Amino acid sequence: MSIRAQLAQPAASARPWALRFPPLDYRLLGVILALLGLGLVMVTSASMTIADKQTGNPFYFAIRQAIYILVGLAVGAAVLRVRLVQWERAGMLWLALAIGLLLVVLVPGLGRTVNGSTRWIGMGPVNVQVSEPAKLLLLLYLAGYLVRRGQEVREQARGFLKPLALVGLVCILLLAEPDFGAAVVLLATALTMMFLGGVRWWQFLLLVGGALVLLAVLAVSSPYRLQRLTTFLNPWADPFNSGFQLTQSLIAFGRGAWFGVGLGGSVQKLFYLPEAHTDFLVAVLAEELGLAGVLTVVGLYAYVVWRAFAIGAVAEHVGDAFSGFLAYGIGTWLGLQSAINIGVNMGLLPTKGLTLPLLSYGGSSLITTCVAVALLLRIDSENRASVHRLPAGAPARGQRPARRRRRT
Repeated sequence: MSIRAQLAQPAASARPWALRFPPLDYRLLGVILALLGLGLVMVTSASMTIADKQTGNPFYFAIRQAIYILVGLAVGAAVLRVRLVQWERAGMLWLALAIGLLLVVLVPGLGRTVNGSTRWIGMGPVNVQVSEPAKLLLLLYLAGYLVRRGQEVREQARGFLKPLALVGLVCILLLAEPDFGAAVVLLATALTMMFLGGVRWWQFLLLVGGALVLLAVLAVSSPYRLQRLTTFLNPWADPFNSGFQLTQSLIAFGRGAWFGVGLGGSVQKLFYLPEAHTDFLVAVLAEELGLAGVLTVVGLYAYVVWRAFAIGAVAEHVGDAFSGFLAYGIGTWLGLQSAINIGVNMGLLPTKGLTLPLLSYGGSSLITTCVAVALLLRIDSENRASVHRLPAGAPARGQRPARRRRRT
C-alpha cells in the first residue's frame, strides 16, 4: 500500500475509541503468522529424528518451538499496548542494557559455551542468546539518537562518529563471543539507519569502505573464519570434513527440484545435515517443498521488509522521525539476516551461524523478532491515528527536514 493510499483511508474521528486503539495491519500480521506456522511445521519435520535420538521424544523441539511461539505472541501483544514515546524516552536504558547483556555473557561461569562460542546465558531450562535482544535494543537507542542529534549527524563529523563508536563497541563484544554474523548484521543495519538519517554521501561512503576493510581484516585474521571463507569458495574440495555441512545443504537443494520430495520426505535431515532445524532449516524446506517453497518464503520476507519501509516512510511523513528510523532499522535487520541465512544455505555466502527469523528453532531469536514485529504494528497503528489527528496544513511534530542540494 502506497503512502498516499494509507493517508487517504477513512478518518477514525467518527469512532473515538479507534484513535486510542487504531486497527492493525492485518496483512502484515497474517504474513508473520504464516511464517510462524510454516516454521513450526518445518522445525517439526527437520528435528524429529535428532530429537528422538537425543531425548527419546521426536516432538521435543517441536513442543518447545510451539511454546516459544506462544510466548512471543504474548510478549508481542504486550508491546502493542506500549506507546512509542515510552520506548524513545528510555533510549539510554536500552543502550546500557544491550552492553550489559553482552558483557555478562563473557563473564566466566555465567556464559554458556556451545560449539566453541559463548553466546548464551543459562536461565533454568532455557538458554538466552543475548545478541538477539541486544541488536533490537541498540536499534531503539540509535533511532532515538538520530532524532535528538539529527542536525549534528547531518552537518558535523562527530555527529555520526559518536554513535558509530558505540556500534563499534557492541560489535567488538559480539566478536569476543565470537558472533561474526551478528556483528555484520548490526553494523550494516546501523550504517543504513545513519544514511537514512541524513549522513553526507562522502562520509557514508567512507564509513562503508572502512567497515568493509575492517570486516575483511577480521575475516582473514582468524583461522576459524578464514577456513569458513575458503570452504565456502569450494566446499567440494573437502566434502567430508570442512565442506561437509555446505555440500549436504546443496544436495538437499538438488533433491528438492521444483516442488520437493514431499513434507517429511527429506533424507538430508537424517543425520547428514548438521543443524538442520536451526541454521540450515531452509535446506530441509528446499528438499521437501522444492524451489516453489523457497520462493514462497522469499516472497513472504520481501513483503515484510517492504511493509517495514512503507510504514517508516509514513511515520516520517506524519512527523514521527523516531518511529520512521526504527521501522527502517527493523526492516533492514530482518531483511539482511534472512538474506544471509538463505544465501548461506544456497552456498552463496560463507557460513555465519545466523538463524532464519520466525522460522528457525530458537526462543531468543523468535521472541525478539516477535517484539520487533509488534513494534512495527504499533508504529503503523500510531501512523493511522496521527494522520487523522493532524489539522490540514499543520506542521508535523519532529519532522526531519529535507536534504538540501549542494552546489558542486
